[in-house]
Amino acid sequence: MIAFGSLFLVVGLILAGVSVSFLADAERARGTVVALEWRNDQSGATRKQRQNDKPTAYPVVEFTSADGTPRTFRDSTGSNPPSYEEGERVEVLYRADSPEDARINGFASLWLLPLIFGGIGLVCAGIGTAVAMVGRRRS
Repeated sequence: MIAFGSLFLVVGLILAGVSVSFLADAERARGTVVALEWRNDQSGATRKQRQNDKPTAYPVVEFTSADGTPRTFRDSTGSNPPSYEEGERVEVLYRADSPEDARINGFASLWLLPLIFGGIGLVCAGIGTAVAMVGRRRS
């Protein structure tokens, strides 16, 4: 349990480092949500789970990069209910050397995965450590 928790904690820290690195190098631009792409993500789900699944909305954003080129991207984080509405203005973060790698400047886009992996890692490692300590005291 400790090893499993430690692995998840390390993955969470790596993902957080990737987000911090992205933020350090990112250019900022104003963008507009031009559409919501609704998708059913059913990979690995059983038939019963697929029937109960609701589609997820992924915002499609247009922005103009610093070189004046109009760009469009679909954010990698979707939700139901949608986090954004069509026509909503958002701040876009992108790398100048690869503007196709863009994200909405929001909590979910930047920090949700590191928080989930890090949180699961801390809980599992904590439980494993507590069980090990109790077992050691009893013997």
